[in-house]
Amino acid sequence: MELSLREIAQFVDGRVIGDEGIMIAGVNSLDGAGPGEISFFADRRYKEGLKKTKASAVFVPIEDPSFKRHQVVVSNPELAYAKVAGLFAPPVPRYPGLSEGAIIHESSEIGENVSIYPWVYIGKDAVIGEGAVLFPGVFIGHRVRIGKETLIYPNVTILHDCLIGDKVIIHAGSVIGSDGFGYVRDGSTSVKIPQTGIVQIDDHVEVGANSCIDRAALGKTWIGRGTKLDNLVQVGHNVVIGEDSIVVAQAGISGSVNIGREVIMGGQVGIADHLEIGERAMIAPQAGVAKSIPPGGVVSGTPAIPHRLYLRAASLMSRLPQLNERLRDLEKRMERQEKENLGKQEQS
Repeated sequence: MELSLREIAQFVDGRVIGDEGIMIAGVNSLDGAGPGEISFFADRRYKEGLKKTKASAVFVPIEDPSFKRHQVVVSNPELAYAKVAGLFAPPVPRYPGLSEGAIIHESSEIGENVSIYPWVYIGKDAVIGEGAVLFPGVFIGHRVRIGKETLIYPNVTILHDCLIGDKVIIHAGSVIGSDGFGYVRDGSTSVKIPQTGIVQIDDHVEVGANSCIDRAALGKTWIGRGTKLDNLVQVGHNVVIGEDSIVVAQAGISGSVNIGREVIMGGQVGIADHLEIGERAMIAPQAGVAKSIPPGGVVSGTPAIPHRLYLRAASLMSRLPQLNERLRDLEKRMERQEKENLGKQEQS
């Protein structure tokens, strides 16, 4: 597929500097782009890359005279690039219809234009929405509901009664609806609490590879519309994540945490159970959250503290050896002074 620069500019509401008629056949990075491709420039740190790129055109926030080829001026070059990349991205491969190698319970409901690869299992009374794609090794438990145009990659397990919305993407190896980690101690033994709830994943959610979302003990674990989970994310039982939040790789969310909308959580964050994370809060990578965070709060560190306070504390780390030496020197001087004062008292 090829698009003219004019068509691309119209698609992203941009303004062309140069020849509107040149044809673009793909997207690439500044370093990797060649003739016929478009890239983007949004960070002054890559100024040299802009000068050296062989791209036919570049998305820029303002016209840049140093770039001698074609430009498309947009308010957000990275966003424009992402939208246009979607136009050139190859379509998801689809198996033509329902494979004879799939095991599909006779009571299940399969929508129109569904693609089901070999070695898929679909349980009793499950519903697969129109246009969904299920890759090999997918397990769909009893009474699971899959929405329209949802994409489920290989070896995903969705256990009984879970609800998956429209246009959801679940990447390979993820497990939806495994038992929550709930036990009561009886002396030295652990007694399992039956996990009888479900997982509900709303429309336009994306779940990264090898992530786990546990079913609720009672009620539901709930991932709100438009939220994106990276790879290797653990979501405990009865967690609620609001709409349009982002959870980066290796984060772990303990049970019954309530997370507001548009929260951003960095990689390897750990959140203790039964906390409230306010809407639009930001949690820095590797933070350990032991207390609730108010709406709009920004925290870092373990235990997590306000980010500005953390930066002040972190700035002292490199000075600790020097400060320790000064402290020890002051202690020695005080000891000598005390001995001198004691000697003077005895002489008097």
